[in-house]
Formats: sequence, C-alpha cells, structure tokens
Amino acid sequence: MDIALMSTILSQGRVQQQANISVMKMAMNSAKGSGQMIKELADNNTKMMEMSVNPHIGKSIDIKL
Repeated sequence: MDIALMSTILSQGRVQQQANISVMKMAMNSAKGSGQMIKELADNNTKMMEMSVNPHIGKSIDIKL
C-alpha cells in the first residue's frame, strides 16, 4: 500500500472521529440543558401544588411580646 494513501486514510479517519466527538458533545450539552429545564419545571410545579393545598401557610406571623 502506498504511504501517501495510508496517510490520507488515517487523516480522514481522525477528522471523522473529531466530528463524531463534536456531535456527541453537542448532544450531551443539549440533554443536560433539557434535564435542567425539566428539573426547574418540576420544582415550580411542586411549589404551586403546595400553595394550592395550603394557601394560608406562610402568609402571616403571630408575635406576642
């Protein structure tokens, strides 16, 4: 096999591998962002549910001196 041909094949393989890694990093970042957004929505929904069940809790404080 020709050395120039082998060099070209190896170079193309490296470029393809780098492209695959870049795509995987983008997918991981997207999944991380989606997970964070879902977590925030769940936290907000939990707080809203608590307030709807016990709307009077936390509205006032009784203080005696």
